[in-house]
Amino acid sequence: MTLVEFRNVSFAYQVSEGTRPFALRDMSFEIAPGEIIGVIGPNSSGKTTLIRLLTRVLEPASGEIHLEGVSVRRLSRTDLARRVAVVPQGILPQFPFTVGELVLMGRYPHDPGRYFESPRDRAVAREAMEATGVLELADMPLEHLSGGERQRAVIARALAQEPRLLVLDEPTAHLDLRYQVEAAALLRRLNRERGTTVLLVSHDLNLAAEVCDRLLLLNGGRAAAIGAPEAVLDEALLASVFGCAVIVDKNETTGRPVVRLTWRIDSSVAGSADRKGVGETP
Repeated sequence: MTLVEFRNVSFAYQVSEGTRPFALRDMSFEIAPGEIIGVIGPNSSGKTTLIRLLTRVLEPASGEIHLEGVSVRRLSRTDLARRVAVVPQGILPQFPFTVGELVLMGRYPHDPGRYFESPRDRAVAREAMEATGVLELADMPLEHLSGGERQRAVIARALAQEPRLLVLDEPTAHLDLRYQVEAAALLRRLNRERGTTVLLVSHDLNLAAEVCDRLLLLNGGRAAAIGAPEAVLDEALLASVFGCAVIVDKNETTGRPVVRLTWRIDSSVAGSADRKGVGETP
C-alpha cells in the first residue's frame, strides 16, 4: 500500500523582476506507510516547494498528488489537516500560550466548529506530550522553554492531529548538538513505537542518513536520486549536485553513511601554507 504518491508533478513560480525562475519538473515518488523518507538537496532545489504542494499551499501545474489513494485536490483543508501534520522550520517566537494549550491546538481539525476541547481531545494531547517528553512542561509558558523543549512541544502539537504523515521542515536547524541528537532519537522512537510515517526535509545530510529509510535527492527542481542512504550518498553524485568535493565514510556504530567536506585554506587568505582538512557537513 502507498500512503503518498507524486505522479509526474510539475510546478513553476511566476517570475517577477529581480527574481530567478524556478520550476519543479516531473516529480514522481512514493512514500510507504511506516517509512521515514528524507528530502535533501542544495538551497533552491525544491524541498520546501515539495511540502507546499503536498499540503496544498501550492497547486501543481500538472500531475497529481495522491494521499491514501485520493487526489489531494479532492480533500478539503480540514480533511488534509487530519491526515498530514507539518512541523515548520524554526522555533516559535514569543507565543502567549502554555505547552498544553499549544498541543491542544492540534485537535482543531477534528472538530473546527467546537469551542471547547472534549475528553478525547485532552486524552490525545496528553498522549502526544508523553510521547515527546513534554508532559511535565504542560503548564509552562512557551517563552520559558529552551529551543529543544519548544521543538518537542511543536512536534507534540503535530502528533495531536493524529496524522497519517508527519512532515518536518528542518527540525534541527536552530538546535545545539544535544537537542539535535534528542530530535533524531525522538523521530526514530515515534516511528518504531507508533508506526508514524515521516517526511523529513533537511540540509543535514548526516541526520538524514542516520534516521531515514530512504532519501530523495533534489537538484534544480528534479529528482537526482532516490533510494537507500548508502546508495544516494555517493561521493561523485553529491559532488555533482552540491558543487564541492566530499568524503563519505561509515559510522562505526550504526553502519550508516557519514558525509564530510574536504576543504582547502588559501595561503593568501590564511597567511600560511596551504592546508587540507576534513570537516563535517553543516
